[in-house]
Formats: sequence, structure tokens, C-alpha cells
Amino acid sequence: MFRSLSLTSRLTIFFTLVAAAVVMGLGWLLMSAADRHFLDLDRVALTDKRQLIEGILSDVNSAEDARRRLGESLNHHHGLLTFIRSSSGKTLYQSDGFNPPEKSLQHAHTKDGQELKTWRDKTTEFHAVEFQAKAKYVQDEDFVIFLAIDAEHHQEFMNELERNLAMYAVLATVVSGFLGWIAAHQGLAPLRAMKARAAEVTGQQLQERMPEEAVPIEMADLARELNQMLDRLQNDFQRLSEFSSDLAHELRTPISNLLTQTQVTLSTKRDVTTYRDVLASNAEELQRLGRIVSDMLFLAKTERSVELPHKEKFSATTEILSLCEFYEALAEEKHISLSTHGDREILGDRLMFRRAISNLLSNALRHTPEGGVVTVSVVDMGSITEVRVENTGSEIDPQVLPRLFDRFFRADPARSHPESDGAGLGLAITKAIAEVHGGTATVTSNHGRTRFSLQFPHLMNDVG
Repeated sequence: MFRSLSLTSRLTIFFTLVAAAVVMGLGWLLMSAADRHFLDLDRVALTDKRQLIEGILSDVNSAEDARRRLGESLNHHHGLLTFIRSSSGKTLYQSDGFNPPEKSLQHAHTKDGQELKTWRDKTTEFHAVEFQAKAKYVQDEDFVIFLAIDAEHHQEFMNELERNLAMYAVLATVVSGFLGWIAAHQGLAPLRAMKARAAEVTGQQLQERMPEEAVPIEMADLARELNQMLDRLQNDFQRLSEFSSDLAHELRTPISNLLTQTQVTLSTKRDVTTYRDVLASNAEELQRLGRIVSDMLFLAKTERSVELPHKEKFSATTEILSLCEFYEALAEEKHISLSTHGDREILGDRLMFRRAISNLLSNALRHTPEGGVVTVSVVDMGSITEVRVENTGSEIDPQVLPRLFDRFFRADPARSHPESDGAGLGLAITKAIAEVHGGTATVTSNHGRTRFSLQFPHLMNDVG
């Protein structure tokens, strides 16, 4: 039930309980102090009367004289009760109708540590002291004096004080709860503002941000984190939107070609050779579509950072040499010099590594002019192993470099090659492979050389 309450209600309840505890604690302290104060007053009064009684007994010459003088001294004191009895059992003096209680009495301590006997008769409480004294006229007997004082007027004051404190406690708790609700409501106003701002965020309005300067310090960090999250979402949403558009564009062209070619072929009767040629052309387009779909599936799996399907230690140079041998014919056709340098073991997925390097080699050979140079180097950088694929040729616009690894992104028209059967996913797949190995992919282009670098951290290499 408590979990279903709003934060304002929770804070209001908390403030109310705290206020009630504080008020009740203060009330208990006040009641205790007043009770001890009255006990101390009664003790002082009883001590005065004890000294008076002891003085009278030490000065009287007979029992009658003692009764007369005790009556004159004690009867005018309202609420004072006295019972004096000799050790032989004879009563010397007794207040009207007063008999000390037979049952055991409770004991109370005044603030100076002295003890008073207490008992309650119906609704009236009595405080008493009991002591012994000798009388002048009879030295061989001790007198037991029981001196009590009626604490009714004190009790009436305490009852009135208790009622007033209870009313004040209830009123103070209610007022504190109301003020607590106002404080919580006003204090959470920035949170409501953030909620309203968050409600305005939609797929079409991702530019909305939380007001960091208008919220308290405690919420500024939350607002900053939410804004950073919105930045990431906006970037991802933008990339997803561009990806959807690029994907539709990439698929629309071959499908349109297939449809047009098929419709033209079916518009009139043709010979078997023509049908065979059309089917062969359609098969090529379908294979291209299949490669795009396969690349997209591979990219989607890799970008979700799934576990490497196969993890093993292998020589990077051995795999690179195998790929260079595969591309040797293409390099010779374009009179391109292809070479490798360095070696280092890498722990990862061998097929993924081969695919990443193959994409870079294919890309380098495609963009290297005749007579150029393509170099593949494996360099130990201390904490990482870096594989570099460098080719000579025209430089890439620095503004284009950050987007080379985007899906379906194509560089400037001067570097486009219509004859290529690529769909613009090779570099995106290469980057995803490097990242799933815990590394990064970078590119630089200057002084007539373009270098793609894949970094594989040694920490990853040491796993397993």
C-alpha cells in the first residue's frame, strides 16, 4: 500500500510522523519535569512540617500539651495529614479520618535523590514521609510519625497540562503535516517540470532537454544524465532513420530492375535464349539482394555485442597472407604492390577477423590507382595490437572521414565505383567486428595515403 503512494504523500506522512514524535517527546519531557517539580515541592513542605513536629515534641511536657500544640500548628495547613503513634501502640495525634495505608506503598524520587512514599486513594494521590522522634515528656518511648500531603491540586494541574499538551500535540501534528505537504509539493515542483518536459519528448521532438539550470543541485545530475540519454537516443534515432532510408533505397533499385526486366520480358513472346539471359540477370540481382540481407543480419548481430561464436588464438599475419594471396591476382591486374609487415597473435574469431581485413583489402585495392602500393602491417602498440591497411591514392575529405564507417554511406563521387557490387556495408561491418572484439576502428588520410586501423586490446587477447 505504501508503495502505491505518491512521493508527496510519502514525504507528508514522514514529516507528520516526525513532527508527532518530536511534539510527543517534548510533552513527555515537560510532564516528567513538572511531576518531579511537584514532588520536590511536596518534599520541601513535608520536611518543614517534620522539623516543626520534631521541635514541638522536643519541647512539650505532656501528651495533652503535645496534642494541643500539634493541632494548633498543623490543622490550618490544607491537605496535610498526620498520624503519630508511640512504640507502645498508643496514638498521640491523628488528623481527622486519616489512617496510614496498610498496603505497601510506592516510592518516588525527587530531583535531589530523596525518596517519598506515594499511594493513590481513588483519584487522589498522596505523598508522605515516615520518621521517628522522641518526646520530651517520655524519653523511653519512640514515636513513629507518618506525615502525608494531599497532591490533588498538583494532580489537577498535571491533568490540565496533559489535556492541553494533547490538544497542542494534535494541532501541531496536523499543522506540521499540512506544512510538510506544502514543502514536499513545492520541493518536488522541479521534478514535475522535468516530467512535463519528458512528456513532450516524442519521436518527432527529440530535441527537448531537461532544464539543468532551473532545478536544484540534487536533481541537476539527474537532468544531465537524462539529457545525455536523450542525446544518445536522438543520435541513434537519426542513424536508424537514415539507415531505414538507405536500406529502402538500396533494396528499391534491384527490385525495380527485377520487376522492370520481368515485365518487359513477359510483354511479348521471346526465345529460350532470351529467357535464359533474363533469368541469369535476375539471379545476379537476387544474389546481390541476398548479400545485402546477409550483411544486414551479420551487422545487426555484431552491433548487439553478442558473444564471439568462436574464440581462438591465431596468427594475424598468417590470416593476412592468406587474404593477400587471394587478392594477389587483382593487385597484379592493377599493377599494385601488395605487402605485409609484422606479426602478433590475436584472440578472437578467426572468420570475423578475416572478413574485417578482407573488407579493408578490397576497399584499398578498389581505391588505389594503378602502380600504387597497399601495405598491411601488424604493430604491437603496448596494450593493443593494431592492424593497419594503408594504400596510396587521392586523399579523402576530412569532413567525410568520420562517416566512412556509417552504414550505406558512400564517399564523394570521385571515389565512387559504379562497377562495384558493394552495398556500402563493408566498413560498417569492419568497425562492428573490431568493437565486438573490444577494439576500435579508425581512419586517416593525408600526404597521399589513406590508412584504416583496427585496434585489438591485449586484455581481450589474454581472455581464455
